[in-house]
Amino acid sequence: MGIVKKPSIRFYWHKNPILATPLFPRVMKRERYENLMRFLHFNDNALCPPRNDPMHDHLHKIRPLISLMSAKFTDNYVPDQNISVDMSLMKFKGRLLFKQYIPSKRSRYGVKFYKLCESTTGYTWAFRIYEGKDSHLDPPGCLDCIGTSGKIVWDLVYPLFNKGYHFWVDNYYTSIDLFKNLYCFETLACGTVRKNRTGFPQILTAGKRSRGSSSSLRQEEVLALRFTDKKDVYMLSTVHDESTVPLPVRGRTEPLEKPKCIVDYSKFMGGVDLADQCIQPYLVNRKTRTWYKKIAIYLTEIAIFNAYVLYKQAAVQKPYPFLEFMLEIISQLILTPAPVTSALESGDLQRLSSRHFPSRVPPTRCKKSPQKKCRVCRKIGIRKDSSYYCPTCPSLPGLCITSASKFIIPS
Repeated sequence: MGIVKKPSIRFYWHKNPILATPLFPRVMKRERYENLMRFLHFNDNALCPPRNDPMHDHLHKIRPLISLMSAKFTDNYVPDQNISVDMSLMKFKGRLLFKQYIPSKRSRYGVKFYKLCESTTGYTWAFRIYEGKDSHLDPPGCLDCIGTSGKIVWDLVYPLFNKGYHFWVDNYYTSIDLFKNLYCFETLACGTVRKNRTGFPQILTAGKRSRGSSSSLRQEEVLALRFTDKKDVYMLSTVHDESTVPLPVRGRTEPLEKPKCIVDYSKFMGGVDLADQCIQPYLVNRKTRTWYKKIAIYLTEIAIFNAYVLYKQAAVQKPYPFLEFMLEIISQLILTPAPVTSALESGDLQRLSSRHFPSRVPPTRCKKSPQKKCRVCRKIGIRKDSSYYCPTCPSLPGLCITSASKFIIPS
């Protein structure tokens, strides 16, 4: 449904030749699909503590799926050295306690996802869902001095401590305290920073600078830098030194010297955006009041993109584009015929006549003398009802007793 866009769910089963999509009714009836979606659940609501309980989980309805996806994402892939941490917004306009309004995002209203993605491929290695301001993050080894935004980063990255990873974050997360604490675990970081962030050298923020100028200060392992282009850019890094790289600029005879930390930041920060850009054209944007179903569909789409990243790395020949990869998954799931065993055939085993014990069909609430179709007569093309059946056979077949030879059911 993310590939074939229609105004509403019912149009996928529409019989109008202009609107018809024969695949959908061939795979599943509309009533069955609607019932499956209506009764789709991922957890037992009776096990959720009440709202006033400190152990209450806002994501209880979908917690098993979140745990499953998180485990699969981390177990099946080892990311490269450069990893970006950023936020995505899943569109949702229904009533929800932790729904967010972010006017700078395309969706504006929705559920906030914090993601840790590989910078070069966009693979989502870890994620957290924002549960509201009353939720408390307490990741292992985390100090209160890094703030709430720093705890979000810490919670995502601590499984990768002491492995030499480089993390790239934007100015919402960047702080000197966070970078210093990450450095203690052999984890380096780089990101833009707000000039009024606590601890940032105010000497770098004073005065106006000419375009192309840069200035920096180093406090132990943390580099603080200001670079002036069209606007001032402020950076913190434990990855870089003060070195610059020449960049050609259109209309200038001399290349512009730009700090290497800014060049690398532009190169490696886009992992989350890369994943979102690939998924966005095929999102299933169906209006629903049930928030956990929306999250389940969104997590499935993330899983499909992660599978595509694994496929590209394992492909011997030129890999399919993402759309063709999804179509191939769909083909394998719904177009490949599954082996079907008829319930009637399961009882058509050759038996000895002595093993059949014809008995009268017991009465039901609706019929005092019910009858069944004779299995043996039907095999030879004769329709005959009988008040007798064999209670020892698995399918309880109807049997007529006009001839003893008919007690042997042909195979």
